[in-house]
Amino acid sequence: MGLPGELQPECRELLVGFASSSVRLTGCLVRSARPVRLCQSCYRHFQSVTEQLKNITRAVGNSSESNCAKSLLMSDRVQLVVILSQFFNSTWEKANCANCLKNNSEGLSNSTIEFLNLFNTTLMCFEHNFQGQAINLGPSNHTEVCRNCSRTYSNLNALYNKMQKMTEQGSEHRTPLCIDVEDAMNITRRLWSRTFNCSVPCSDTVPVIAVSSFILFLPVIFYLSSFLHSKQKKRILILPKRIQSNASLVNIQEKYS
Repeated sequence: MGLPGELQPECRELLVGFASSSVRLTGCLVRSARPVRLCQSCYRHFQSVTEQLKNITRAVGNSSESNCAKSLLMSDRVQLVVILSQFFNSTWEKANCANCLKNNSEGLSNSTIEFLNLFNTTLMCFEHNFQGQAINLGPSNHTEVCRNCSRTYSNLNALYNKMQKMTEQGSEHRTPLCIDVEDAMNITRRLWSRTFNCSVPCSDTVPVIAVSSFILFLPVIFYLSSFLHSKQKKRILILPKRIQSNASLVNIQEKYS
């Protein structure tokens, strides 16, 4: 006879399985905290924890399994297994990892893979052009990065905006992208604008400059058109007097001829 509160062997096996998967998931979450890579790095560990908890809570008429669920989940005030499970689920939901994964959560979605590949390409472009420039130019001059990486950066930014719109479809509220994608885009934008002091590519600024120039010259166009219009109106008012004087001169000449 075992001691009071001692687990049955099958229950102990379930608890060890949950403990092992929890250790792996916790370690993965901490290691992936900065830069944030937790969704892409830890989704398999999260699935394992979820599966282990299902094994504990599953009750299909077997009395031993039912007793295991009571012993592991409801036998004391602390309920450590439940607290850990709630922590993992809350962390996963706050990170919006479901938006990075396929519907069955068995792997990264195609759009996430495409974004991460383009993100890595953009960082490689930054690094390559920054290293080549640091030898010849001052630390504050990063024209090579701005010029050579503008297309890659624009493509990454456009894909991020497209992914944002996709998450908003069919939803009244804006649903954030998963934290991995958000953090990657924030890093890229800080590097682009603050570290390298690059601006928006020229192709994006042309319409803005054209509209601004048009608005700037509107007063000039207005006053010029008003001036020309008033001059023309004055000529129309003066012209009949000239016609009348010419007609009088003709009459006088006919009278004395």
